[in-house]
Amino acid sequence: MARILDGAWVRDSIFQELKPRVERLTKSHRPPSLAVVLVGHNPASEIYVRNKVKACHDLGIYSEKLTPSESVTTQELLQIVDELNRRPEIDGILIQVPLPRQVDASRVLFAVDPDKDADGFHPLNVGRLVANQPGPRA
Repeated sequence: MARILDGAWVRDSIFQELKPRVERLTKSHRPPSLAVVLVGHNPASEIYVRNKVKACHDLGIYSEKLTPSESVTTQELLQIVDELNRRPEIDGILIQVPLPRQVDASRVLFAVDPDKDADGFHPLNVGRLVANQPGPRA
């Protein structure tokens, strides 16, 4: 028999579990953080990122949204990713796809430090998933 999944209930349950964990991290060290890179004006991507930023805010997670221009090059995005990788106060990086046609999306996604790969797109993290091994944890 088919069962309808109540997305709001699932979200709220996850938030209830996460909120005390985030509070403990914040008290013992600092709030966890997520940097999101959004290129262009794809309406679905904008909604997705807006919801991620709101969820971070609701949980007490620091979020930072970077919005390079639609004309950004692969090299410019690689530089942004490199800077985020080197920032110790950034725990997770999310590169919102799709990226513009002139950008080599694979190069950009694979440039994200596997330990900061919020989406799990890095080949190392995909391999961990396929091999049923744990991935990075904040």
